[in-house]
Amino acid sequence: MSDPFTGYARSLDSPALFHQAITPSDSADLAPRPRVLYCSGSGTAVLRDTAGTELSYSLQQGQILPLSPLRVLASGTTASLIGWW
Repeated sequence: MSDPFTGYARSLDSPALFHQAITPSDSADLAPRPRVLYCSGSGTAVLRDTAGTELSYSLQQGQILPLSPLRVLASGTTASLIGWW
């Protein structure tokens, strides 16, 4: 089936085209960096932003976190995450 939206420009509020399971790491930044995180398994996600700030988020399965983290840290992360971009 062809994509009926090929003639339209993509914007920041457009739906994601790609998805990938996130493997948390204390040493590696996410590549590619997702636009949004989806929680596929409840738990805690420890995220680092561009400024280097690290915060812990308690997430429920099915929750969407509208954040584009630089890194998902392995230390403290128990949630299963999928990145959308």
